Amino acid sequence: MSSFFIAGPLIVFLIFVAPLWLILHYRSKKKAASGLSEDDLTRLQTLSEKAEKMQQRIDTLERILDSESPQWRGRYE
Repeated sequence: MSSFFIAGPLIVFLIFVAPLWLILHYRSKKKAASGLSEDDLTRLQTLSEKAEKMQQRIDTLERILDSESPQWRGRYE
């Protein structure tokens, strides 16, 4: 009777859980190794464009501050 409490769950695990676990594990490894998806690549390009626009705005704001208040950098650095 005692061996059934150990062997029963072990058999269920080996028949149902282990194969499913292995399939899902290797599918996720394959997906991760394939690189960026089209959606991820599009999202990355959009973020890159937004970052460039933000950098241009920061540069413009710094030029305005330099012309209107030349000592502003000393107070914030």
